[in-house]
Amino acid sequence: MTETTHTQTTPPGRTGRPRSPEFRLAADALRTLRKDLFHQAFAYRPLPRTAVNGPLTRRLPERMRGYAAWTPHAVVVAGGAVALLVGVTSTRPDESSLLGGLLALAPVLLTLARPVGAFWLSLAATAATAVVGSSWGSWPWLEGSFVSHLLVLTIVAIRTRPRTAAWMWLLTALYGFLAETAFGAGHYGTDTPAMLMLSALILLVVTVRHTRRQAEKEVTAQQTVTEHERSRRTLLEERTTIARELHDVVAHHMSVVAIQAEAAPYRVENPPPELEKAFATIRENAVAALTELRRVLGVVRAEDYAAPDAPQPTLADLDGLLANVREAGLEVEKVVTGAVRELPQGVELSAYRIVQEALSNTLRHAPGATARVEIGYVLGGLGLRVVNGAPPAPYLIKPSPGAGHGVTGMRERVSMLNGEMTAGPTADAGYEVAVFLPVPAVSEDEA
Repeated sequence: MTETTHTQTTPPGRTGRPRSPEFRLAADALRTLRKDLFHQAFAYRPLPRTAVNGPLTRRLPERMRGYAAWTPHAVVVAGGAVALLVGVTSTRPDESSLLGGLLALAPVLLTLARPVGAFWLSLAATAATAVVGSSWGSWPWLEGSFVSHLLVLTIVAIRTRPRTAAWMWLLTALYGFLAETAFGAGHYGTDTPAMLMLSALILLVVTVRHTRRQAEKEVTAQQTVTEHERSRRTLLEERTTIARELHDVVAHHMSVVAIQAEAAPYRVENPPPELEKAFATIRENAVAALTELRRVLGVVRAEDYAAPDAPQPTLADLDGLLANVREAGLEVEKVVTGAVRELPQGVELSAYRIVQEALSNTLRHAPGATARVEIGYVLGGLGLRVVNGAPPAPYLIKPSPGAGHGVTGMRERVSMLNGEMTAGPTADAGYEVAVFLPVPAVSEDEA
C-alpha cells in the first residue's frame, strides 16, 4: 500500500512567497469594505415606496392608501427636520447655527436617494459642523450632528446589509478616536462613547431585523419548494394508483383479443392460410402486449402493493358502497336518471372511484351532513354529481387527517378520460363535485 500526502499551500503573492492566512483575511476584509462603502458609493438608489396590502393599510380609502405608500419617505423627512431643529437650537442663534442645522439635515435627506453616500456626507458634515459650530459639552459630534449621524446610520443599515452596518460603526469609531486624539485637547467632554453605544444598540436591532426577515424569506421559499414537490409527488402517486387499477381492465381486454384471435379460425370452414396467419399474428401481438403490461405494472407497483383479490368495482357495486357509508353515519341518497346501460370498464371504474372519494371527503370534512349522489346516463356519456350539505356543527370539526389527495385523484381520472369536472363550495356552505365522462357512441355494426 502506497501512502500519499497532500499539502494545502497558500497562494503565492506577487513576489512568489506564500501569503499567510492572516494576510488573506485582512485582504478579504478590505475587499468587502471597498465593495460595501466605496464602490459606487453615490449610486442612485431611491427609497422604494411601502406596500399597502398590510392589515392596517388595506382598510384605508383608495386615496389614503396612495399617500400611505410614501410613509417611509415622510418618516425620513421628519427625522431630518428633527436633526435640523436640534442643530439650530443647540447653539446661540447666528449664521453658524443655521449652517449647522443644514449640515445636519442634508445627510438625512440624502439617504432617500444615495444611502451609502449619505454616510460619507454625514462624516464630512460632522467635521464641518465641529469647525464652524461651538459647543464645549459635545465633542466631536455637536448636538445636531449627533442626531443626524444616528439617523443616517439607522436608515442606511435598514436599506443595506448587516455587513455594511458593521463597517459604518467601525469607521464611526475610527473617526471619533482620531478627532479626540488630534483635536480634542481644548474640549472638556466627549460624546464618542455615547455615540458608539447608542449606534451599536440601534445597529444590533436592525441586524436582528435583517436576519429575521432573511430567515422568513428562506423559510417561505423552502415551503414553496416543499409544497411544489408535495403536489408533484401527490400527482404521481395518484397516477400510479390509477395505472394499477386499470391494469386489470386492460389485461382483460387484451386476453379477450388473444382468445378470440386463437378461436376465430375454427369458426370458419376451410379458412385461407392468409387469414390463419393474420389471426396468429394478432394473438402473438396480444400476448406480447400482456407481457409488457405486466412489466409496466411491476415498475409502478410499490413494495407494499398487494394485488386485489376481487375484480375492479363498477357502478353496479355502488349500492354496496352507499351501504358502507350509511353504516359510518352518513345519510346519502342515490338518484339515477336516464337509461341504465353498460359502459366501458374504465369509465365504470373511474366513476365508482370518484363517488367513493367524494363521499370519503364528506365523511372527513363535513361529519353529520347529508349527501346526494346523482348519476345521469346521457347520450354522450355519463354525468355524476355528489353534493353534501353544511355540517350541523362546523366549529366542532377537527382538522382532517387526510392527505388532501382526493380532488387531485378525481381530476386525474377525469382528465384521463377527457372529461370535465368542477368542485367547490355551494351557496349553503356545502360542497359539490360535478363530473362528466364522455363515452363514444357505439354503432350497431360495431356492436
